[in-house]
Amino acid sequence: MNMRSLLVSLGYVATINSATTGLAIADTPIPDEPPKIHALLYMAERYEAGAEDPENVWQAAVNYCEASRLGSIEAQYRLGMLYAFGKGVPANKALAAAMFSMAANQGHAEAQNMLETINLTSSELPACVTSEALPERPPKVVYERDLAMTNIERHVASLPDNKRWIIDLVDTLAMWYSVDPKLVLAIIAVESNFETKAQSPKAAMGLMQLIPETAERFNIKNAFDAAQNIKGGIRYLRWLLSYYRGNVALVAAAYNAGEKAVDRYKGVPPYPETKNYVKRVMELYQHQSHPYDEKFTLPSPVITRAG
Repeated sequence: MNMRSLLVSLGYVATINSATTGLAIADTPIPDEPPKIHALLYMAERYEAGAEDPENVWQAAVNYCEASRLGSIEAQYRLGMLYAFGKGVPANKALAAAMFSMAANQGHAEAQNMLETINLTSSELPACVTSEALPERPPKVVYERDLAMTNIERHVASLPDNKRWIIDLVDTLAMWYSVDPKLVLAIIAVESNFETKAQSPKAAMGLMQLIPETAERFNIKNAFDAAQNIKGGIRYLRWLLSYYRGNVALVAAAYNAGEKAVDRYKGVPPYPETKNYVKRVMELYQHQSHPYDEKFTLPSPVITRAG
């Protein structure tokens, strides 16, 4: 998934060419800049257009670094996006936050949006911005043999090309919220089978099938927007993981039937739909427990009674 596609999926670029995957975008106009900076941004965009080759995205980062040193607010924002998503450079939220802060302090609205999204403050600038050093290269991806793949990895490996961008988006957003992307992907597989416009008779919407109450609870304005939907679903999962202290079966049950039902039945509710839902999620995810942050909420009575 290239950088521009990620920008579109996060809602920060509006020009979409729906004739392809629904996320490929037309060239973003380069803002008015001095000739030197304009040339660097132009070259960076050309490199990003060939994002299938990691070397091209790294070369884009080289150009954004130089343009950032020359004072380009747009380059600072775009370099932050590369660090935020680990495209062409190693993923680094602190460096991304510092670049977004630099651009946002000079009035870049999308950089401010990203600062609010990643929810981190940092002043640690990349070395390629503070000096003429080249940016770091991303780590090489080592692919495991198919026999070592988990059930959810096998499932997403079979997705058609026009749905594979969802995996990249989940990987990035789940990392920001400290939730295992494999759990998120398992929920999406069972909820919507990766259909962005899925809608249930109960008005559940999008990839993670957010009901209106959950969308409102987590401040999701458009539940059919893939990035907003996934962010809302992940934030709900993060809360449920805290509430049920990492018990994945209870989290899955609550995601399907609501935490009130789980608490009332002191475990997985006896509803056939919910029991089947939990079974399918657990078969895909293959983990009984998940790390959690207890600061988000007090534990469920189900947990305190068991303790």
